[in-house]
Amino acid sequence: MPKGSDTEIQELLNLANAGDQEARGRLLDHACGRLLKLSRAMLARYPAVRRWEATDDVHMNAMMRLHRALETVQPKSVRHFFNLAATQIRRELLDFKKHYYGPLGLGRNHGTDHQSPDRPGGRFDRMAHEPEDITEWTEFHEVVDGLSEEFREVVNLLFYQGLSQQEAADVLGISLATVKRRWQAARVFLHDKLGGTS
Repeated sequence: MPKGSDTEIQELLNLANAGDQEARGRLLDHACGRLLKLSRAMLARYPAVRRWEATDDVHMNAMMRLHRALETVQPKSVRHFFNLAATQIRRELLDFKKHYYGPLGLGRNHGTDHQSPDRPGGRFDRMAHEPEDITEWTEFHEVVDGLSEEFREVVNLLFYQGLSQQEAADVLGISLATVKRRWQAARVFLHDKLGGTS
């Protein structure tokens, strides 16, 4: 994110909250790139999922969800906007998993060569590597939802929004050292909660 973006986003938030539809569209543009990367990362590994959905479909659904959220919620700060965007991304990814791998889901009851969505395997260092299958992605997003607010905000900014640690510190109004401490603590918590070994 280029320097000055926080100021630009805050100005867009002020305009959007005053009813400016163009400003709302530009806010969505800020979330668009990272969301597309997450959609690609999820689908790239899973032939069982790609059988049913294209990256653009998942991406568009999440963008529509964020657009609807901005119709009812008026984020007052850049921090609030990024948290709202990350929450919508997680909800879309969780709904995606439930839709295809719930009891009557197409993916659950259909074989796909090379990879099973629920294959057994070792866990991973959640913040150092990508999740290994769609079930692990689901668990990951659910556990992030359960983090304390201070840890969840850091994960939202660094993982979901792709900000640097310094950019996250600027958005949160805290020191870089505090962001690093919270990021490390969140990684350890997620690793332990998701079955990692010490």
